[in-house]
Amino acid sequence: MNWLEVSLTVDGELAEAVADVMARFAPNGVVIERGVGFVDADDPGTPLPEVSVRTYLPADESLEETRRRLEEALWYLGRIQPLPAPTFTPITDENWMESWKQHYRPIPVGESLIIVPAWMESPDAARTPIRIDPGMAFGTGTHPTTQLALELLEKHVPAGGDVIDVGCGSGILSVAALKLGAARALGVDIDEAALQSARGNASVNGVGDELILARGSVDEILAGGGFPFRQAPLVLANILAPILIRLMEAGLTSLVAPGGVLILSGILDEQEEHVREAARTHRLQVIERRQMGDWVAFALKG
Repeated sequence: MNWLEVSLTVDGELAEAVADVMARFAPNGVVIERGVGFVDADDPGTPLPEVSVRTYLPADESLEETRRRLEEALWYLGRIQPLPAPTFTPITDENWMESWKQHYRPIPVGESLIIVPAWMESPDAARTPIRIDPGMAFGTGTHPTTQLALELLEKHVPAGGDVIDVGCGSGILSVAALKLGAARALGVDIDEAALQSARGNASVNGVGDELILARGSVDEILAGGGFPFRQAPLVLANILAPILIRLMEAGLTSLVAPGGVLILSGILDEQEEHVREAARTHRLQVIERRQMGDWVAFALKG
């Protein structure tokens, strides 16, 4: 089925009234979106005054009548307080997941890895394949932060040792660590959808009980929580710089076993010095730095 998108951008005070009117004609509900403005990378954000309200009408035999009645209802609402004219955009229905898959290709990373869509065969038998079906979680292997983390992981993975992956997302780093020779990996994330995605990706890669997945973050690991280990010779965190700094304050560095390595990725180059300063506070020194575009990753050691 095809659709007709109906959208208005209004002041936040009018959004609810517009949504109520749209909902009378929309069998699949109404979407309300408000943008957020940021002063800098550490700013939590301030909601913008304008709000986008939109819905989708089925392009069936009653579309013209439904559109006429919706426009009429919005016209009457506009007599109470002025409204912009609605925008109507035809939308062609398609299988978005299949369309997306057509554009996702294998990605060689580092010296020995290749990220392969779960539905494809690896084109390079000389590289270790990491099969990923990202679902709703971050970590497809296409983003520079993930590739930088994988490059550093490839160099610092402890053969026969343990790895802790904080904010594991799709599980791509944990799976890669195990396929590169780590004995066990503990992946934690605060998002249950990410953990479900990671479990699926582990299965696709033939990874079993050696990957321990749990909901939580640094606090939960330090508190025990039934985890088989609280420290590891390699700890990974591919998140965003402000969160990495907060995690260090929460005890991220305590997860690194004596003599071990901490890999941090997700750092914009303009945020680099802030992360370095936080690392120095915890007596960590950068032993390796990599950059791809605007993104930076570190390997650190005490």
